[in-house]
Parts: sequence; structure tokens; C-alpha cells
Amino acid sequence: MLDFFAIFSKGGIVLWCFQGAGVTESFGGPVNALIRSVILQERSGNNSFTHNALSLKYKLDNEFELVFVVGFQKILTLTYVDKFIDDVQLHFRDRYKNELEQRGALKFLLNNFEFGDDFHILLREAEGSSKAKAPVSMRTFNESQKSQKTVKSMIETKDGDKSKEQVGKKSKNAKKEGEKSGGDQAKAAAQTASKKAVETGNGGLTQEEIIERNRAKFFSKQLGGAKPEKSRQVKFRYCRCNCQVSLCSSQLIQVDSMKGDLRGVDYESSDDDDDEDEEVQEEDRGGFGGMFGMLKGLVGSKNLTQEDMEPVLDKMRDHLIAKNVAAEIASQLCNSVAKKLEGKVMGTFTTVASTVKQALQDSLVQILQPKRRVDILRDVLEARSQRKPFVITFCGVNGVGKSTNLAKISYWLIENGFTVLIAACDTFRAGAVEQLRTHQRRLNSLHPPEKHGGQPTVQLFEKGYGKDAAGIAMEAIAFARNQGFDVVLIDTAGRMQDNAPLMTALAKLIAVNTPDLVLFVGEALVGNEAVDQLVKFNQALADHSKTDKPRLIDGIVLTKFDTIDDKVGAAISMTYITGQPIVFVGTGQTYSDLRSLNARAVVSALMKA
Repeated sequence: MLDFFAIFSKGGIVLWCFQGAGVTESFGGPVNALIRSVILQERSGNNSFTHNALSLKYKLDNEFELVFVVGFQKILTLTYVDKFIDDVQLHFRDRYKNELEQRGALKFLLNNFEFGDDFHILLREAEGSSKAKAPVSMRTFNESQKSQKTVKSMIETKDGDKSKEQVGKKSKNAKKEGEKSGGDQAKAAAQTASKKAVETGNGGLTQEEIIERNRAKFFSKQLGGAKPEKSRQVKFRYCRCNCQVSLCSSQLIQVDSMKGDLRGVDYESSDDDDDEDEEVQEEDRGGFGGMFGMLKGLVGSKNLTQEDMEPVLDKMRDHLIAKNVAAEIASQLCNSVAKKLEGKVMGTFTTVASTVKQALQDSLVQILQPKRRVDILRDVLEARSQRKPFVITFCGVNGVGKSTNLAKISYWLIENGFTVLIAACDTFRAGAVEQLRTHQRRLNSLHPPEKHGGQPTVQLFEKGYGKDAAGIAMEAIAFARNQGFDVVLIDTAGRMQDNAPLMTALAKLIAVNTPDLVLFVGEALVGNEAVDQLVKFNQALADHSKTDKPRLIDGIVLTKFDTIDDKVGAAISMTYITGQPIVFVGTGQTYSDLRSLNARAVVSALMKA
């Protein structure tokens, strides 16, 4: 029934393994996939994993740094596997406790773990217990409740109707009384609320005026009483003449240079002293109570249990949800941390809260760091050496800023000496082509053709509206190859994740043109919606693709990052769902407002109270 069972250390040393009769394939492939996709990526909240036709169950032993993995065919329903893997873990720990307590990694190499006989005994007991349970027989008609009903019991008498009417009248009267009392309570609450508003000193200020006043106070505090400087706003004015390449001298656009790699996102906390203030408050609670409270939170060389971590994990889960992490992802992250820490031996003067927080912080950094190399400039140079354009496709839902961030990426590529062809494949939205034409004109004004041998650095390839987007993209790539463009940026129509016709068209565009990079553009403002969008986009691309290995999303562009303060949870949700990196971060409305993701800065903002 079982294909294999393996026991190995977290360092990769196999202590003992079992392979079922008739199984020819090695278990190395599924186990390596489990390590890469789950254990190394901090996704151990769920103890099951699927690899091709196999279903894997695993259990982590954090005290001795061991992993127990069992594999069986996915089509089988083995109800005893969970209990069986627990029994094997306990039995293996008890038998080889002395060997496992030795220090150093050599303990796994020097000791011989002969566990075959005990394993087969436990396996026979588990299989026997599952067979011993006889199937539940169906009840006969006489044993059912339906057989107890008679015709007389199903007829309603007049007395019964009267009693029902009386009950209905009573409930209606009670509702009316409740409405009256509720109205009186609402009036009283409104009066008290108005009194409190007057007492707070807000006067007749509106909510926006209160926010402006608080913002001014904050800036004056940060700048030492000085007035805050107004942020520089770049205003574009349209030229009255019909110039296509250059703008008038009164319309010069001032943006920062973006040569080289993008800068990482910086997070500046507005409450740097929050943690210190909390510590001072705890100390000021005073006397012996504060001292005993501190000692109560310490763990003295004991194994962490689920009960110890449960209160801290609940607070962490609520904190993550408040920071815009999707609720499902927050629960999975906390469960993963619990699995990672359960049974681990802590130091003498270490609190449970600090341990859980540090483990969660490490997990978040691990999730946000890219699992593969993301170097677009290097990839473009490699494509140029092969005399072909590097193709990037942008997709996403409506109104997230695909065209705007496409223009920012175009400016970044132009600053690094590449020529760009923009393919207008949004043939549905009115004004989409005109928007890209405006971006093309302004980008060419920043890099005039006179400075590039008379050739414009950005060109727009468009065929109007109502045409096949996949065909336009194919023609644009062929045109870029013939004209020697370095990069092709394909702008697609915004579409909701449950719009089947548009999702089919997107899957066709990607399957026909095989772009080098497929980027999903998403807002940093979304919470639970990010999970639904990415899951359904990937699912639609897989369903509508005609190949065995469908092309899915390769990376993420996170937009409107400057509007969320420290609620950066969408970055965690999107990366956790897809397993793909966040390649670009949009931080404003000018062409130079483009950054790369700084994982530690984002996690610092996320963990800030």
C-alpha cells in the first residue's frame, strides 16, 4: 500500500528508508520536491504534499531536527497514515533517544539506525486497525424516525393553530417593543456621542480637516518644528501644436535618472519609538507585579508546545490580517511557524513571544526573497546577443495600472540603453491606444532621437480596436525582430479573473507568442482579493492552454505601494500564492517612481506594531 517511508535529518542525511514491493522509481525525486517546495519555502502549515501521481504526508520533529515522510499513490484513500506517521515518530524517538541527543552532525553518520522490524510491526498494526472497523450498515425503515410518524401526528388541530397564532402575536408585540426600546437607545447613544465630540475639541472640523491637522503635527514633530516641504508634483501640459516626437520648451519633463539596477523600497517608520514606549509602560506597571510578569513569560530550557504558542500565534494572526495579509494566508503562515517550533528546546532566558515573532519574521523574509534569479537587464543583453527581442507580457484586472507601469519600465529600459517597442494589445478599452501613444511621445521627449542616431528609442505598434490581441502581439514581435528592437512590452486588456472569454484570449496570446516573461500587475491595496485573483488567473491560464506544461505567471508588479503606509500584506499574499517574486514595485506617478522589492524593509513594516 505504501510506496516509501523515509526518515532524514534537516541537514539532508537519510537515517532510514523503506520502499514498497514492486516500486521501481526512487523516492529521491518526490522528497526533493517536498524539500524545495515546502520545507525551504516555509510552507509547512499543511502536512500533505502532492507530486505527480504520489501523495506525501510528512511530520517535522524540531527537537531532534528530523523529517518523517511517507508516500503512497494519490488514488488511494489511506485513513491510517496520519496516526501511523505519529506512531513511527514516537517509536523512533524512544528507541534512538540516546543517539539523537548526541551533539554534532556526525551522530547521524556514526550511528546505525536499524528500524526495519519495528516499522513492519507498526505498519501491520495500522493496516489491521483500519480493516477491523466494519462498515456501518444502513438502518432499516423500522429503525428510522420516518417510521414513527403517523397520519394523526401529521394533522394539525384547531387548538394547535390557535396556539401558533397566539405565539405569532406575542412575537410581533415583542418585536415592536424591541424596536421602540432600540430607537430610544440609539437616540441616547447619538446624544452621548455628540457630547464626546464636543469634549474632544474637534469642534465642527470635518474628517479631512482633522487628518490634515494631525499630519501637520506629525511633520512638525519630525522636522523639529519646521514646516513640511510640499512634495514635488510634475504637471504635464498638452502641446497645442501637432508635434509627435519632441515637446515644446515650456513642457520639459523633469524626472530622476534610473541607470543601472533599481533601488529597493525603503520603509521609514513613523513610530520609531513604539517598542521602547511599550517596554517603558510595562516597566512602569510597577513593583513585584511587573517583575513576576516578566519571569512568567520566560521559558526555562523546555520544549515548546502548541498550547504555549497558541495565544501568541492568535495575536500574530490578527496582526497580519490588520496589515492586509489575506486571512487564509495569515492562518497558513502561523500554522507553519507552529509546526516549525513545536518541540524545539528553548534557551533559559527566552520568551515565547520573542521566539515566535523571530521565527515568523524569518519565514516572511524567506517567502519574499526570490527563489530564482531575476535580472531583466542581463536577460535583455543575452537576448540581444542572439539577435532577438526580449518579450514581456503584462496582465491583470481592470484599473491596477498596467499601462502606467509599462511606461515606467520602458523609461527604465531606455535609461539603460535599450530600445523598446510597445505593443498595444488592449483592443477593448476605449482610449487605451491613445494613452500609450501619449506615453510614447513623452518618453521620446526625455530621450530625443537626435541623441540616438536619429532613431526613436520608443515606438508604438498598434492596429486599432476590436482586433485579435494574439495576432497583434505576433506581428509586433516580428516587427521588433526585423527592426532590431531590444525589448517588446505587450500591454493587454484588463480583465476580471472570472471572465472566461477574456481569460481564454489571454491564454491564447501567451501560448501563441511564448513571451520571455509574464508579469501579473496587482494593487498593493487588495487583501483577500489578491488570493482570488492570482489563483484564478493561474488556473485560467492552465485550463485554456493546450499544452501539457502551461505557461503561468512568472512574476508580479505591485502598484500603488505609496498609498498603503505600513499595510504591506498584499506583497506576502501574492508571493505566497504564486511562489513567484515581486519584480517591480510602483511607488508614485512619475516615470522614475519604480523600485525593486526590499524583503527586509517590507517585513520590518509588516511586523511593526
